[in-house]
Amino acid sequence: MTLTQPSTNPLLAHVARTFTQPQIAELTGYTERTVRRWLAGDSTPPKKIDTLLRAELAKATRPASFTFIDLFAGVGGTRLGFEAAGGRCVFTSEWNKFSQQTYLENFGTTEGHTFAGDITQVKAADVPDHDVLIGGFPCQPFSIAGVSKKNALGRPHGFQDETQGTLFFDIARIIDEKRPRAFMLENVKNLASHDKGRTFRTIMRTLQVELGYDVHYQVIDASPWVPQMRKRVFIVGFRDANDFEFADLEEPLFGPTMGDILHPEDGSEAPEAPYTTGPRAEVAGKYTLTEHLWTYLQNYANKHRAAGNGFGFGLVGDEDVARTLSARYYKDGSEVLVSRGEGELPRRLTPRECARLMGFPDTFKIPVSDTQAYKQFGNSIVVPVVEQVAKMVAAQL
Repeated sequence: MTLTQPSTNPLLAHVARTFTQPQIAELTGYTERTVRRWLAGDSTPPKKIDTLLRAELAKATRPASFTFIDLFAGVGGTRLGFEAAGGRCVFTSEWNKFSQQTYLENFGTTEGHTFAGDITQVKAADVPDHDVLIGGFPCQPFSIAGVSKKNALGRPHGFQDETQGTLFFDIARIIDEKRPRAFMLENVKNLASHDKGRTFRTIMRTLQVELGYDVHYQVIDASPWVPQMRKRVFIVGFRDANDFEFADLEEPLFGPTMGDILHPEDGSEAPEAPYTTGPRAEVAGKYTLTEHLWTYLQNYANKHRAAGNGFGFGLVGDEDVARTLSARYYKDGSEVLVSRGEGELPRRLTPRECARLMGFPDTFKIPVSDTQAYKQFGNSIVVPVVEQVAKMVAAQL
């Protein structure tokens, strides 16, 4: 039996016509009592809940309108965004065993879907047909030296020469073989300037000239969607020219702050061991820095500040926006430390908070150690940003 209580949140009221109260509580990670208060209009749900509910509602009410493959998949952040836009994943490739564990725990194996490890060992012809190819490929240095010599020797040129030995080559050979209607690639913003721009020019020449796609690219900052300054370059291409424009990307008017993703520690969300404990779901003590580490980080920051450098820790409160979360977060957490008040030692983010910082719903399972979770989310993509780009791509299909 679904809920019918009135709510001042139209999205929540709409969701309540599809999901029961216990289901909403399970989906959001909050207690049924808190959900009842949201539905009654007695309290307002955090901003992060909107993204989660939209994705869950989309999965529950909309059939897939296109198929896609997920390369260099990580833990599946890009997949979540494209599924929310109406897509169905038919093939996944991810080589890291810990990322595989997290990915399969959340998506499982379904009929019509193939999971592969190392994409370099997969023949392009064996990849299923698909409408859209997506991939956040690692940026390895592109070696373009020796091209003239290879040409003189009659060896292959174009992407088969200039990108051979890089993981981008595997994207190119699959596009060449399968000719998908579209693709979306993502990488660090510095890809555009790597090797004085030669790397990016090679990529664009491969996609546009060698493969014949209509290609667009844009550096997008995720801070309108999540409380994190995170800039990434998105490359979108279409087999057939259309009116796609990154200028049409819709950004939220008001960006969230750290208070929207931090554990409230007031009992309004259910405890999630080992991250939070007790009736108030307070953050476990192991995430608080030791006196020794906090002293070291302060001294390190003072040393570089005196030398005129910008190195040092990043301390945030509820109203702040964090620095970019990186895969090295597991080492000391210095780029995003949470203030615990005057005179108190700061703490690291929990892996759940890292997931939220990347736009993952609270229903996303984290089956690995904290160290691996920090690496995975630090390497991941911001889910709601992908969702917006995916919707723009889907609109052209």
